[in-house]
Amino acid sequence: MTGQVLTEVSAIVATDRAGDLIAAYREVLARPLPDGLLRSELLSGPDGHWRIQTLWRDRAALDAMRAAPEGPAAPRLFRSVGADPELKLFDIAAGTVASTA
Repeated sequence: MTGQVLTEVSAIVATDRAGDLIAAYREVLARPLPDGLLRSELLSGPDGHWRIQTLWRDRAALDAMRAAPEGPAAPRLFRSVGADPELKLFDIAAGTVASTA
């Protein structure tokens, strides 16, 4: 086990609010990121399905972010565009990163 944790927050977003979601996500990324956040992506799928997947160094880093006064950004972003977010947590059991060399 790597100790890393992946959070996935998903929701169905109205087509006319997709641009607002993208802009809000970019605003979050422009601010200092929480300690232990390794990677985050905003993913667009068919029929208004959107996901924010975030990779955390470990459960302690995730817990610290969740305990911060502002709380998790991903559910807040979805709610800001009128969507009802769903959260899933995954422990990374094994993985690799491809070399780009």
